[in-house]
Amino acid sequence: MVKRLLITGAAGTLGRALTPQLREFAEILRLSDIAPVPETLPGDEVVQCDLGDAAAVDALVKDCDAILHLGGISVETPFAPILQANIIGLYNLYEAARAHGQPRILFASSNHTIGFYPQTERLTADVPFRPDGLYGVSKVFGEAIARMYFEKFGQETALVRIGSCTAEPENHRMLASWFSRGDFLSLIRAVFTVPSLGCPVIWGASANDASWWDNSHLDWLGWTPKDNAEAYRDRIDASTPRPPADAPLMKYQGGVFTQFPIYKEGEPRA
Repeated sequence: MVKRLLITGAAGTLGRALTPQLREFAEILRLSDIAPVPETLPGDEVVQCDLGDAAAVDALVKDCDAILHLGGISVETPFAPILQANIIGLYNLYEAARAHGQPRILFASSNHTIGFYPQTERLTADVPFRPDGLYGVSKVFGEAIARMYFEKFGQETALVRIGSCTAEPENHRMLASWFSRGDFLSLIRAVFTVPSLGCPVIWGASANDASWWDNSHLDWLGWTPKDNAEAYRDRIDASTPRPPADAPLMKYQGGVFTQFPIYKEGEPRA
């Protein structure tokens, strides 16, 4: 069991979904977000924090034994907020970890680091990046800074390229990319309990028959996803029209992110 687990992005959809189950894994949860964190319990440590504020992040990380880093911008936006949260904010997090004993980190990276690969290709963890937008580029930066801190200082990080972590798969693309919350929870436990972690790339996906991603390099981790999006195929076929084969949702692993423009401040997003 972890003594004090920091969860950044705790007010987000995924943070809220995972927090109740993680109370069984950690003696103390330190829940942080730039927004107010709802549904806390007595004993939770709640810290409102802007990841772009280096001093605040330093105080946030102090005394933590493990960090589940879900915080930051998770959609395609203009560059300024991505820069502040996902690039400057991540540098602040790694500097704070270095100053406070190098607690192990699970970094929520993204499939959008490789979004321009076609859905016809099955990928290993060492393929070149093909990001599909500025959000994906920020996650490429995140993986690079995590790797540098590992090589230079020994900071351990799991680089989890999350696919589609929803309660159930919602469309045909998610039959390949779905990452059940139960499988994510079991991965979190494995990452923070394995004796030696290093800095591995992990595809954040369940055991989907249609998967594009190969996690066979992770036998040493002791993690095996249990869920399979195939169980939802009939429902999705019946309720969701199948897009044409040349639509981004069906052509590229990053789906619709590949068609988003470079957004400018003040412009509406799709």
